Amino acid sequence: MNYSEDTIAAISTGNVTNSGIGIIRMSGDEAIIIADKIFHSKSGKKLSDVPSHTIHYGNIVDGNEVLDEVLVMLMKNPHTYTREDVVEINCHGGMVVMNRILETCFKYGARPAEPGEFTKRAFLNGRIDLSQAEAVIDLINSKNELAMKSSINQLGGFLSGKIKSYRETILNDVAYIEAALDDPEHISLDDFSKKLLLDIQVINSGLENLIKTSDNGRILKEGINTVILGKPNAGKSSLLNVLARYERAIVTDIPGTTRDIIEEQININGILLNLIDTAGIRNTSDKVEAIGVDKARECASGADLIIYVVDSSVLLDENDKDIMDIIKDKNVIIILNKSDLVPVVDENSFKKIIDAPVISISTKTMDGVDDLEETIKELFVKGKIQINDELIITNLRQKNSLKDALKSLKLVVNSIENSMPEDFYTIDLMNAYEELGKITGESVEEDLANEIFSKFCMGK
Repeated sequence: MNYSEDTIAAISTGNVTNSGIGIIRMSGDEAIIIADKIFHSKSGKKLSDVPSHTIHYGNIVDGNEVLDEVLVMLMKNPHTYTREDVVEINCHGGMVVMNRILETCFKYGARPAEPGEFTKRAFLNGRIDLSQAEAVIDLINSKNELAMKSSINQLGGFLSGKIKSYRETILNDVAYIEAALDDPEHISLDDFSKKLLLDIQVINSGLENLIKTSDNGRILKEGINTVILGKPNAGKSSLLNVLARYERAIVTDIPGTTRDIIEEQININGILLNLIDTAGIRNTSDKVEAIGVDKARECASGADLIIYVVDSSVLLDENDKDIMDIIKDKNVIIILNKSDLVPVVDENSFKKIIDAPVISISTKTMDGVDDLEETIKELFVKGKIQINDELIITNLRQKNSLKDALKSLKLVVNSIENSMPEDFYTIDLMNAYEELGKITGESVEEDLANEIFSKFCMGK
């Protein structure tokens, strides 16, 4: 993979608006040399003469012009993020001053960093592997605490460790087979297929477990696709407004007010919900309302979670039975709304029809809303998603490589069961080895790596 030895520089803090502090980062062989040209320390010492991992107070200058009063952090290779010399200039966070300092870095020898180039250098210099690099961008883009924890786990090398262990086992088995084929007089393959089968079964079990986490990974990364269903006037839009904490949807006493889907993203106890409020489901001759009902059914089919809102002051009818047919195989929470009125529907009304938690609330008085939020958290954190030290695959590229590796290893199992010659094993074993290498970046193509790093923000 091509590697540039240029010294790069970029603003590493947000550069869209003014802020209290801004950071300009430089990395490369000439980072300290360039910094010495533009930084005048109050102590009079040059950065090239001071110890690594120290901070120094002074001014950034362009010739005789003082640009800003700054703190400069010096980090010498190899103990840096990029394993190169790194200088970080902590200046005032105004747009004008940050850009002027950055331009001065360019003037004295640095070049503009490409998106993600600092992390790309960390990868190319062996500081992190590709799965850890992808965890960096996932961490930056985390929208909730659970996604953040998952990214930190992967950044810490949890996934890398497993993948490297699997690849080492595969490579050792391939090496043994090839050595035995080359020197059958001294190395025997008798009963080796039994040992190989055990190795593959262990790896396949691990790969299957990782693949199973990918749906949970999508939920962590993108949020829980949550659809609010119910009959007209059950209080669906009122519930959306309560959860969103503002008047997101129009609410009236007229049934059928909501005719199109309304979307809102909210965070409940660290879990991201992609809420979709839908038209009330009922048989209707109104063409516009009927389109809304069809959209509601369509949204429900792809939902991770259904919140079924029932007006507890009104008896269930055929429309409710229709809704329950739609949601019977889904993750469902049943909301008995309007608990401030005299109820005619209770938890027992659903027990024989659908197995789901039932919560009584009032969107008018806010009673029960906290119970709903806690139920959502328990349903996905303690039930569907387990986040402790477990690895969660949040990346589609990684998932596809895991699936392809698993497919190749299953072909090896078939070859063993059909008593095929051992040289057949090595082809599929090496395919699996290469696919797993794509996850850590040990066998990744340059174009793919460039595409991955191009998605990073500037300065990271």
